[in-house]
Amino acid sequence: MSSSPSADEIVADKFLEVRAKLLEIAAVLDRVDRTAGENGLDDAARQKRAALQAGIDIVASEGSDRAARLQMLYSREYHADWRETFGMTSS
Repeated sequence: MSSSPSADEIVADKFLEVRAKLLEIAAVLDRVDRTAGENGLDDAARQKRAALQAGIDIVASEGSDRAARLQMLYSREYHADWRETFGMTSS
């Protein structure tokens, strides 16, 4: 029976992959911020940028439920009539 990897093993195994993702995120935000300084952001882009920042804040926070909180941040609120809303009613 194999045991779960230790925290040290997870960090060692995932470090380069996660570092690359963080660099990609930082590069995108740098491009947004540079061009926003020149042209500003429209309302939709400003809301999306704020949602990205809220996600970054969750990732930077403490706890072992960051993935769940991040998923909830980007999820729609449940509505019982969602099928009708999205035109998915059966004929």
